[in-house]
Amino acid sequence: MSDDLSQNIKAYQEVVYEKSPVVEAYFELVHFVRKLRTDFTKTTKAYKVGNVSEGYMDFTYFPIFNEELREKKLKYGIVLNHQLMQFELWLMAHNESGKRKYWNQLKNTPWNEEKTEEMKYSVLEAVLEVEPDFSDLDRLSQKVINQCLLEMEAINPYL
Repeated sequence: MSDDLSQNIKAYQEVVYEKSPVVEAYFELVHFVRKLRTDFTKTTKAYKVGNVSEGYMDFTYFPIFNEELREKKLKYGIVLNHQLMQFELWLMAHNESGKRKYWNQLKNTPWNEEKTEEMKYSVLEAVLEVEPDFSDLDRLSQKVINQCLLEMEAINPYL
C-alpha cells in the first residue's frame, strides 16, 4: 500500500463515520433522487424509468426511456452531479459504438456546440438545475422534472 493511499484512507476515515455530516448528506441526496424518480413516474406516462444508480459519490442517477429510445439503443438519465451539486440530463448510448455514432450526429447541436471531444459517459448533457434549493424538496422535484421534460422535448427531434 502506498503512502498516498494510506493518507487518503485516513482522510476518508475522518469524514466517513456513523453520524458524519458527509454520510448523512450523501444518504439524503440519494434519498431525494429516489423521490425524484417516483415523482417522475407520477408526472408522465410517456417514459419509463429504471433503478437509481448511486454511483461512487460522483454521480447518482436513474435512466429514462421509451420504446423509440430503446429501438435506437439510447436512454436519458436524470443525474445528480455531486461535485458540481447540480442536476443534469444526460443522453446515453448502450455501448461505445452507439455513443460514437450519436456523438457525431449531435456534436453540432446547441447542447454540444462548445464541446471539442466526446464526453466520458454521455452523448449529450444539459443542466437542469444549477443551484438546487433543497429546503423544499417537492418544489425542487417538480422544477427538475419540468425542466427535464422540456429538454427531452427539445432534444428528441435531433435523434
